[in-house]
Amino acid sequence: MELTSPDSAHYSFTILIREELGVNNIFTLTVTGTDPQTKQVKTCYYQLKERNHTDYLNLFEKLALDFGLRTPQNRQLVQTNPQFKATYREVLSKNLNPQILYGYGDPAVIRVKQQTGAEEPLYYLLSTSNDAPHAFPIIRSRNLQDWEFVGFVFPENRKPAWAANDKMVSDYWAPEMHQINDNFHVYFVARDKDTRELCIGVAKSTHPDGPFLADEEPILKGNVIDPHVFVQDNGLAYLFWKEDNNDVWPGKLIQFLFENPTFIRDLFEEEENQITTSFIVILWPWVQTLEPMERFLFNQVFIEAIISRYLLFYDRLTELKNTQTQPVQQAISVIQRYMKTPMYAQQLSADGSSLIGERTKIIENDLAWEAHLVEGMWVTHHQNKFYLFYAGNDFSTDQYGIGVAIADSLLGPYRKMPQPFLQSTAEWWAPGHPSVVVDPNGKPQLFLHGYFPGKAGYKQFRALLSIPILFKEDRVVLGKI
Repeated sequence: MELTSPDSAHYSFTILIREELGVNNIFTLTVTGTDPQTKQVKTCYYQLKERNHTDYLNLFEKLALDFGLRTPQNRQLVQTNPQFKATYREVLSKNLNPQILYGYGDPAVIRVKQQTGAEEPLYYLLSTSNDAPHAFPIIRSRNLQDWEFVGFVFPENRKPAWAANDKMVSDYWAPEMHQINDNFHVYFVARDKDTRELCIGVAKSTHPDGPFLADEEPILKGNVIDPHVFVQDNGLAYLFWKEDNNDVWPGKLIQFLFENPTFIRDLFEEEENQITTSFIVILWPWVQTLEPMERFLFNQVFIEAIISRYLLFYDRLTELKNTQTQPVQQAISVIQRYMKTPMYAQQLSADGSSLIGERTKIIENDLAWEAHLVEGMWVTHHQNKFYLFYAGNDFSTDQYGIGVAIADSLLGPYRKMPQPFLQSTAEWWAPGHPSVVVDPNGKPQLFLHGYFPGKAGYKQFRALLSIPILFKEDRVVLGKI
């Protein structure tokens, strides 16, 4: 496939794509464009063998040097030096079992009373497995310090029939186990095998160790992720989830600029962002044929150009919209609608397999630090307040962090703390997807994942971390280890 910039483009490229489909799935790019230093036309050749996150970051690092594109944040020569101070306790920094491939991303921990009533409670923790053959590791502990591997929610060849199951195609994310009545329910994310939409499913067992049997169909479809369940004292359970619009708006914006390339200079001030956008837009006919996660990996540098000033970019779209024709106004309105990633909550049926009543919007991304998304939520109740912990910004950079919102009732309204509660430190990057549990001493502990510095990215190892917290009337503060 050969793609060329339109005549109206301010920055022009000709890009030849060759794909060698098969075992290695190699593809090559031959790029002709303008050298940023000499201003002369030149041609460069690039090859990707694995097509994983690191390969795409390396590709765009080379393109930045050769043609003046934006350098990926994880490849910038001057890295952000996190100034935030927090003493995260390292719980697990290596895989407990060789079949656990990616560590403990999106950790969800619960306290389970033993059925005999005589033994001390056990703690169970589930985590993301991405496209690994075995989905959702289960580990357990008596003291939240020493953990043992139990098994998987879905061992190989026992994944739900409705879900996709292949390398770089399936995304088994964000499982949570909760006890509802006499059963243990695992709510999780997977992709529909036909539509590739992210869906929320449920699997059930009479014991937290399993075996788990998944329902035949998802509970919720339509690009939804990060299920969280809050079970009230009266047994009523509510499902929280996030609308994954951050997977939608980049494509709609690229399509808009593909059809209207002259708007690139109106929306992007910096030359490197104009060049990056021009490059991505040319490749859109090819990029949109990729599987969803690979599409994100390719578009990430373009997304970073926007989320670095997300609210300002949103306002710039509004300014552009106000000066354009009705069709352009409508297209921009659609883009802006998907630039919000709301969280919702809705009551679960008695069997936990369907939703009843009406959904309630809980929060959405509206603070500068959150940029293009809020996700990975967990609600806990303390005295007369409900505390919603959540993550915001880009999961694969050191800008990712954890926020807190507080309400008087489960469904809100929630009032956000204005600044992130937890951020990257010099020791751990991108703290995210928190869960809260009471430790054996009766004190609340926040569990979360974090990357080794400079190692953030899709399918990179995420360590299991914890930190003590204290609840105040209008905020949460860090406790002492």
